[in-house]
Formats: sequence, C-alpha cells, structure tokens
Amino acid sequence: MLTIDLQTARRFILGKQGLWPGRRWQGAKGTQQAMRAMEYLQLDPLQIIARSQDIKLHSRVLDYKLAMWEDAAYKKRKFFDWGGWLAVRPMDELPYWRVVMRREKTAGYTNISKTGSEHAAAIKEMRAVLRERGTVSNRDFEMAARTRTQSYRGRKDSAVALYYLWRTGEVMTHHREKFERVYALTETVAPAELIREASDAETDRFLICKEIAHNGLARFNRTAEAYFRGVPLDRATKLRESLLADGEIIEVQVEGWKHVHCALASDAKLLKELAAGRVPKAWKPLGASTEDEASFLAPLDPVSARGRAKPLFDFDYVWEVYKPEDKRKYGYYVLPILWGDRLVGRFDSKLDRTTNTFVILGLWLEDKRLAKDAAFVEALAAGFVRFKTFLGAEKLNAKSVSDAALRKRLSAL
Repeated sequence: MLTIDLQTARRFILGKQGLWPGRRWQGAKGTQQAMRAMEYLQLDPLQIIARSQDIKLHSRVLDYKLAMWEDAAYKKRKFFDWGGWLAVRPMDELPYWRVVMRREKTAGYTNISKTGSEHAAAIKEMRAVLRERGTVSNRDFEMAARTRTQSYRGRKDSAVALYYLWRTGEVMTHHREKFERVYALTETVAPAELIREASDAETDRFLICKEIAHNGLARFNRTAEAYFRGVPLDRATKLRESLLADGEIIEVQVEGWKHVHCALASDAKLLKELAAGRVPKAWKPLGASTEDEASFLAPLDPVSARGRAKPLFDFDYVWEVYKPEDKRKYGYYVLPILWGDRLVGRFDSKLDRTTNTFVILGLWLEDKRLAKDAAFVEALAAGFVRFKTFLGAEKLNAKSVSDAALRKRLSAL
C-alpha cells in the first residue's frame, strides 16, 4: 500500500484533472485532450455567466472559447453525451456504454424498462419518424397533438419516447440547439465499428477503472457517486479484489483520512513523483501557473463538487442554486477560487448582457489577510482578466467587493 500526505493527494487529484500547476492544453485540440483527461464532462443547462461545462474547460484549456466542447462532440464526433447522470464521454468508449444501455432496459434501479412498456406505441412512432426525417427534437411535436405524461423527462409522450430511445442506445444526440438535444439514429452518428457491445466482464472492469481515473483516488462505497455508472453493486467488491490482484489498481492511504482509497496502478509513478516534491514533466503549464494566475472552478467541477472540497481543501462548498434565496449563505452561482493548490475563496457573479458587464456580486476569502497579499491580489486580478475575456465582457464591476484595496485593484481591470 502506498502512503501519501494530503498535499500530495490534493496535487494529484488537481493535476489528473488538469487544474494544477496550470493550464497544459490549448485551443480546439487541447479541449479534446482535456475532455479525455477529465473522463466525464458533466453537462448542465443553467447559463448564469456561462454553463458549468464551459467554465470547467476554461479553467483547464488555454484560449478556450465558449462551446468548443460541442464542436468536439457534435461536429468531429470524438465524444457523445449520454446518461441519467448527463455527461460527455469519448466516442471510442461506446462499446462499453452500450452494455450499460442494454442493462438499463432491465435493471431494477432505473425506470427505463417501465417506460418501454408504458409508451411502446409512441416509441415505435418515434423510430419511424427518425427514419423518415433523419433528425428530430422534442420541439418538433406540438403538445395539442400528443398524449400528456407525468414524467419529469417531458410532458409529451413523444419526449419520453425519444428519451427512452436515447437511453437505450437506439438514438444519439446529433447536435444541440439552445442546449436541447436533437436526436438521430445511432448508425448515422457513431462509426459503424463502434456500434457493438464489449463483454460484460470487460465492461465491469472498464467502468470501475474509469470511475477511479475520474476521481483520481476513489473509495468503493455505496453512494450516488459510486454506482460505477453501470456496475452492479453486488459485484463491485469482487471486482475490486480482482483488479488489485491483477495489478490494475493499487491501494493508497492518505495521511489523516480514515478510509483506504484506490488509484490506477499506472498512476503510481505520478504519485511517487509528487510525494517527492516534483512536478511531472507532462504537467508543465503552457502559460501562467495557478500561483501566478488564480483559476475559478465550475459549480460541478469534480474536484470540489458534492462535498469533495472539504476533505481535499478544508473548504466547505455547497452549490446554492437550488436553495431558496433566504437560505443561501453566499449566492446563487458561486465559484471557488483556486490559487496554487488550495481553494482560498469564492465569488458570486452575473453577466449583465445589456451593458456587457461582468458583475462581481460578492467575494469571500477564507483568510481575509489574503486581500493584503500582493502576490495573491495580482494572481486574482490576472484570473479575472482571463475570465472576463472568456465571457466576452467589456467591463468588470467590482463595487460589491468589501475590501477597499482589493475592490480598487479589480475595478481597474
């Protein structure tokens, strides 16, 4: 078993995700590299300043522009989106995910099989419509002409039927219009050689290793994040022992953490380099480091979302977008601030599109003394300059920043 300290664990997880020690990918090609390294690019429709998936890639890819991920997925067909946990995945993984799609038709933990029987007529109709038209979206069908449903997947039977076909692999997302899926038959989207199923045994091992790769360090516990995206839970423990025995994964003990975690065996060298205080050559930033330029994490970034910020950074982070306004501690769309290898603060903001102004609604530092730290102030300013450019804003409004000196510096950007 490998034993590491918390800083090594933190740097490893940040580095695996491409967030430390700085952006090491660039442009359209770099966007694809980042998406692969992330393992899953979780999608979210909310667009307050920018969508979560775009903010994630902005923090990893030099010169990232809004919706570059869509070009990689829907034009170049290097990735596809799928799942009840909606995420973009590499297209060459499709044979494994088609096993999960097949399982979902019969698995007891989803309602997919029930949907198939309850809406059989609409599903048959949508198959025929797709063959005739090529591409179809939910908006193509008027409510007045459809059967109303109670499903949270759509109010029309056509919407539920299309969703069923997508979840079970008969159709894929051809492209998106205002984030809404436009569907097409799978054979018109995916390469023919990938429209097949891997074996169940291969798939189970792949899914567990992918989950570990996504987390960097992972536990085998029964939580929403540990369903292994399709591995039956009753087989997970045996699979873990098999992967350990075969040398595909290793056990890692992080000092101060109660539970043993697992990492890919292929990452053992990285862990040892980091533990020795060295930065892996492959992680060398193309531009400024996170020491010189702060980065801002998306609300759904895997290194900080769902309670992960606390054990890694001793940073309490809750995405408050679903909380009533009077229950929010910070704000509606708060982003954590990464400086070096630590989360040191957060800010809430909005994009005033009428004046094309990026407005900071509030900024909170974990240690208020950082506002007097010249190195941090300049790193934060540099981060906001890049973020403002990314959003396409012409001006930055920092009037709500409480510290006077920090407010003055940011207002000058």
